[in-house]
Amino acid sequence: MGETFVNFLGGSPLNRLSWLRPSQSFLNAVVVSPATRWILFSSGQPLVSTHADTQKRGLALLSTGDVKPFLGAAPYFGQGQKEGEEGAEDVPVLEAARIHSTPVVFLGLKENQSNSASALPSSDFKDPHVAVANLEGTPYFSLDVADFEEAKVNQVLQASELAKNGTSLTFVEPRAAMSSLDAFTAGVFAEARSMVDWNQRNKFCPACGSPVYSLWAGWKLSCTSLLPWADNTGRKPCPSGRGLHNFAHPRTDPVVIMCAINQTGDKILLGRNKKFPGKFYSALAGFIEPGESFEDAVKREMWEEAGVKVWDIRYHSGQPWPYPANLMVGFYATADSSAPIRTDLDNELEDARWYTRDEILAVLAHPTGTNFSRRDYKQIAELQEGADSKDAASTRPQEQIAAASKDDDPPFRMPPLTAIAGVLIQHWAEGKIEGNVSSFTAKGNL
Repeated sequence: MGETFVNFLGGSPLNRLSWLRPSQSFLNAVVVSPATRWILFSSGQPLVSTHADTQKRGLALLSTGDVKPFLGAAPYFGQGQKEGEEGAEDVPVLEAARIHSTPVVFLGLKENQSNSASALPSSDFKDPHVAVANLEGTPYFSLDVADFEEAKVNQVLQASELAKNGTSLTFVEPRAAMSSLDAFTAGVFAEARSMVDWNQRNKFCPACGSPVYSLWAGWKLSCTSLLPWADNTGRKPCPSGRGLHNFAHPRTDPVVIMCAINQTGDKILLGRNKKFPGKFYSALAGFIEPGESFEDAVKREMWEEAGVKVWDIRYHSGQPWPYPANLMVGFYATADSSAPIRTDLDNELEDARWYTRDEILAVLAHPTGTNFSRRDYKQIAELQEGADSKDAASTRPQEQIAAASKDDDPPFRMPPLTAIAGVLIQHWAEGKIEGNVSSFTAKGNL
């Protein structure tokens, strides 16, 4: 089932050309290509464009000419000791390094559908400019401009071709921005946001505390004490310089997300987290802990959050969730709906209850049953990330429920299909899995 269903934000639509990340000659040639496009963020918020005539919103795709003031002096990759100096390409700690400027991430190539085999191997880049000229498709890069002064950012954006053509450019809360994305841009956005976030958050070596710098076009971080010209007088060698673990690599944190179904297959268990907006119920979820399999984590989280014992655990599908770097791994499990529910173990849930198929279908059919407002997204983001928000803190969950209770509202709300939780719930409710969870199979091509 997992192989036949691609969740929103998934699909990994770019050829990431990972074997070319160490090649500064390739990167310096492709970054200045007229076809190259950039996705910008500011503290994790994506730059969104709104067309002046149609008011259509989407990710803003800028050219290298537009973003050049953010890139610093050339060479952009493979920088040496002094700004404007190129480092040796055969030195591992200098491979496609950015030492003097903000990190930049090479995301990959959107290949032309007519020629999906056009990506050249690294051996073909003897003359990188000639090779890049023959490379068919659109290269994508990304960076976060949080380190630049707001006035400079605004000046650069207003000078871009999009702005000159009347397009409005705004940095938007990332969860709310998802509603403006199609399947392709959603997949690129997921990769870009997780990668720029990782580069922005990790400023120091985890082994010795020295500043780090970017390698491999944003896909590795290395300790500055390992640079050929570093002065390490009186210092112990950084442990990251020994063995095979001398680089920091991007992380992905797996999270199990699961729906328990009763033994007769006609009820599903959903929970309401204390951080959720009013009347919102969803699948239960939790991070994988060291020494756990996915199945172990499903059993533990279901017990800790709802006091429910589950068995017959079955995989459904996965979803990249770039907030900041999670992989949601979706499961169904079987449970006894007559057993008591308790939420007092880890106290994460305000409530958990069993719903019938008819109750779920009624919410799915309601115009606002799976709708989230921008304020809802902002509130969840602020609460989950620990921000001090008057909007989030001013209204207690009970007051939110009362305020949201109108005659035309659904009895509760559920996640949209842009989230794997919504997919898991809908697929069960609409009979896209057969039988009870211990033997389900997908109906049709999901």
